[in-house]
Amino acid sequence: MCGIVGYVGEQHPKECLIDGLKKLEYRGYDSSGIAIKNKDTIQIIKSTGKISDLEEKIANEKLIKSNLGIAHTRWATHGEANETNAHPHKVNRVTIVHNGIIENATELKNKLVNEGIVFRSETDTEVACAVIDNYYNGNPIETITKAIKELKGSYAFGILFEDQDKLYAVRKDSPLIIGIGEKENYIASDIAAIIKYTDKYILLEDDEVVELSKDEVKVFKDGQPIEKEVKTSTMTIEDANKGNYKHFMLKEIMEEPIVLQRTLNKYIHDMDQMADISDYEEIHIVACGSALYAGMIGKCLLEDKANIKCMTECASEYRYKKIIYDRKTLVILISQSGETADTIAAMRKAHEEGMDTLAIVNVKTSTIAREAKKTLFIEAGPEIAVATTKAYLLQVAMFSLIALKAAVSKGLEKNEKEILEEAKHLPEYLRKVLNDKEIFENVGKEIHEEHSAFFIGRGIDYAMCEEGSLKLKEVSYIHCDAYQAGELKHGTISLIEDGVPVFAIITDDRIKDKTESNVIEVESRQARIFIITNDPSIMNHHFKYVVEKLSDYFQPILIVPPLQLIGYYTALTRGLDIDKPRNLAKSVTVE
Repeated sequence: MCGIVGYVGEQHPKECLIDGLKKLEYRGYDSSGIAIKNKDTIQIIKSTGKISDLEEKIANEKLIKSNLGIAHTRWATHGEANETNAHPHKVNRVTIVHNGIIENATELKNKLVNEGIVFRSETDTEVACAVIDNYYNGNPIETITKAIKELKGSYAFGILFEDQDKLYAVRKDSPLIIGIGEKENYIASDIAAIIKYTDKYILLEDDEVVELSKDEVKVFKDGQPIEKEVKTSTMTIEDANKGNYKHFMLKEIMEEPIVLQRTLNKYIHDMDQMADISDYEEIHIVACGSALYAGMIGKCLLEDKANIKCMTECASEYRYKKIIYDRKTLVILISQSGETADTIAAMRKAHEEGMDTLAIVNVKTSTIAREAKKTLFIEAGPEIAVATTKAYLLQVAMFSLIALKAAVSKGLEKNEKEILEEAKHLPEYLRKVLNDKEIFENVGKEIHEEHSAFFIGRGIDYAMCEEGSLKLKEVSYIHCDAYQAGELKHGTISLIEDGVPVFAIITDDRIKDKTESNVIEVESRQARIFIITNDPSIMNHHFKYVVEKLSDYFQPILIVPPLQLIGYYTALTRGLDIDKPRNLAKSVTVE
């Protein structure tokens, strides 16, 4: 959530800072700003709206000479989205940008107001800036080390001191990396912001303070210098660009066969590498958003195929609930970024209770990847669009393999060889679906003026409906809900009116007749029925799309792209900002 980029080198920082902010737009924001420094002068320029608005404002300003600066995209938490609340913030000798939330900001602010400090904004960031300035004694490392002991919450700070010609940074529970260049160095929320300039980086751990000049990077812990490994990113400039696609979302959907092949190849030739959870008596699957819906599919597969009791829980609820653990409980955590604040908190709660944890993540250097007791990595590569597509599909695929491994280990599945042979053809089946994207474009054009829509299904089909509903609503802004098909008659069917789109997913042979009955119920009330199924014999309604019939383990994978493409093309027809939906952030690193 939000984005930070900083530069120190031999060039004017403007180009690097603005380019970095543009690469971080996907994280979500409603205002932005830069601060550049020359000797004891710090120039701050801020704007609400798009980064292009900030660029225009900068173009109308006379910039000071500089080789040092910080920049930020803000997603409002404390205080509305306006220029006053936008970052950077300056208090006396200190200027900062900040991602995260200072939980004791109100307490600290009251104390500082009593000491005569005047605050201009409503933000917790200005409070943190004042705390750092209050401790400043001419030694930045000592100052930051003391100040962060007073701050409760999460933070990644980029910091300028008025009398220092260096860049400083520190983080806790909010991602921040250090980029290593030639005669220039950087800070950034992720490598995408600086991959144009360098692929070398240092990963900061909690409460490590860094001092950057153009020639040197020094890292400190508790005021003492420490050695850090310089890593090389596998991300390329092409990964951070849309290529020939109009939007990152479509590019990432079309990449699904490639990333699925890459992920499957790690396991289908040697399932001994797959985590074996068959000894656990209960599984808690904890995640947020699309990752939670991938977990709901996992729950269905693990219970049905491996006879393991499962519960799925939203991480923001799980972390505060009274959870009754058994010594045979495993907590599975799912997060594309590996930095989702609520999921991190849930993981740490499980660890405090002595529970085993298994993480399914995409970013290998993330907090969850490093702290979970066991980790399975999906190979989605960078995912730039805010609405997840390829990462979600791979999370579903990972649960397919986990369930298969557990079922085989428990002697409940005798056809492992045949099922894994089927897995080898999954990318091919996916491509066939994606080649039909014009079919889903027509659906998007048909429904784009609707005010509401519904998704219905039973069992694992219902789990898929939840993600289909989310995709449509988050990118097209059409009000949309998912329901168990049998639940409609218990109240919700009152919302069905003439022409309303109802999407029905029907893949489970055991209950398809029941779902079809529910389809007929809503159709009799003049709903328009859109069916996605693996069974050609399903009755034709307004629209029917049939995917390849696969084993229960892998069938959900083929349902994913149609739902994503419908959401994409609906939003496209509505002329919306598909890669950056309003009010949303890619990585939710605050509670």
